[in-house]
Amino acid sequence: MVTPRSEKGVALIVVILMISVIVALTLQWNRATRSEVYDAANLRDGIRLFYVAQSGFYVAQALLADDRNNFDALNEDWAIAAKVNEKVASLFGAGALRVAIEDESGKIPVNKLLNGNTYNQSIREMLIRLLIQPEFGLEEKNAADIVDALKDWMDKDEEPTGGGAETAYYAALAKPYTAKNAPLDCIEELMMIKGITPELYAGTESRPGLKDLLTVYGEGRININTAPLPVLRALSLGMTADAAAQIDEYRKKIGEDLSSPDWYRKAAAGVDINPQLITVSSSHFKIIATGVAGNMTRTVRGVVLRGRDKRTMKVLSWKAG
Repeated sequence: MVTPRSEKGVALIVVILMISVIVALTLQWNRATRSEVYDAANLRDGIRLFYVAQSGFYVAQALLADDRNNFDALNEDWAIAAKVNEKVASLFGAGALRVAIEDESGKIPVNKLLNGNTYNQSIREMLIRLLIQPEFGLEEKNAADIVDALKDWMDKDEEPTGGGAETAYYAALAKPYTAKNAPLDCIEELMMIKGITPELYAGTESRPGLKDLLTVYGEGRININTAPLPVLRALSLGMTADAAAQIDEYRKKIGEDLSSPDWYRKAAAGVDINPQLITVSSSHFKIIATGVAGNMTRTVRGVVLRGRDKRTMKVLSWKAG
């Protein structure tokens, strides 16, 4: 027989158990609710930052359209990140937007490596000179093999060129695929080509990668006013590292007249560059715009084609994230 004292003890235990369950459920509900609130806030902030970055992309286009010079150079406002960010900082508050503009026309146009199904020798030689520079640590034969593989990736046949590779090579890989046999649509395709390692493609802290020096855009001429230093070195067989450094110094700090491609002769006597390879005006630009709030960022990037009148813009590629 259960005594009243025993009944009170059982009741107390039941109450304690019920309270424990209620407390646990309350804590779990509170945690879930807070998580939902934080997720909603992050989603809200992420959307806001995406539109901030998108606005920065359009602001960059406006800066390019506002450039009225008959040449494009690294000493202009659009090319100097600090000046670009100074112009856009007040639009969304300090530290809310970062914009960078890169001139794609200063890079080597990799899709111009071929004339039909055969080599464009000027671009081939330029690519080999680029790859044998000390930063890349490649012998001339290794560099030529990579250029051959690049040609085979784009040409329409299945006959390997020298040390290149066609579908038979790629089909034997652990994850097989076929040679494209067409021009590159994006620079990331380089990572699929024989001989181009992740380090060669992406670069390191001490040197740029091929993604920073080659482009899939352009008509064949390179803007000598904006070409990265390794590209400058590759423009001519007679271009020494010292001559390229002098040219780089001149265009950045002196730049008395950068409106004619032969200005480089003032900076480096004795250097001769094929005039058919260089220009001083640009048409293709990469824009990278990032919205920033605390530890959260959202980035949009793309390439735009600027018309000859320097006012019309056409977006050729667009990527968020």
